[in-house]
Amino acid sequence: MLFQNRREAGRMLASRLRKYAHRNNVVVLGLPRGGVPVAFEVAQALQAPLDIFLVRKLGVPGRAELAMGAIASGGVRVLNEEVVQALHIDAETIDAEADSELAELERRERVYRSHRAPYPLHDQNVILIDDGVATGSTMRAAIKGLRQHCPVKIIVAVPVGDADTCAELQKLADEAICIRSPRPFYAVGLWYRDFSQTTDAEVRELLTQAEPAHVLV
Repeated sequence: MLFQNRREAGRMLASRLRKYAHRNNVVVLGLPRGGVPVAFEVAQALQAPLDIFLVRKLGVPGRAELAMGAIASGGVRVLNEEVVQALHIDAETIDAEADSELAELERRERVYRSHRAPYPLHDQNVILIDDGVATGSTMRAAIKGLRQHCPVKIIVAVPVGDADTCAELQKLADEAICIRSPRPFYAVGLWYRDFSQTTDAEVRELLTQAEPAHVLV
């Protein structure tokens, strides 16, 4: 069974997170860009604040869809050691890709936040959302980055993911919810009827819609 789109997937994910509804110590974070439409639906259903957490995948040169790692806000870097070793990727190549993605991360920070201050995460139950996980590199980087903010709990929530990755996230996060973990998995986009790219404008619009009730300015 396929999700119609990210918004539908978010509504289905929200039904698995009802115990976090109407609480004053819960914040929903979407990983831009594709995780934000999913997170928006969850935040609306739970009546929780919505914000973003910025992470960038480090793609293998010439094979951008294959992640050799990821970087996150706060200087966090996580490497997929299996990919790095299997493809004999050297440190200079990793550093060059990280520098490039850091520039994009900083650009997105400016574009998405504008006048918005990051939502305080200390002593919060943080629900961390993406539209799916394959290798899990970006989610691992996000979890590591979030730990620096000392939340009470990190709850990873995705509509679909690779079964082995979902099992790993159960160990890394305090709680992990993955609605579907099909075998074989192949790619996140295969499990959506509409997996069109989420734009910067859509991310800004969703944050603006959530802003009056939930986002600190």
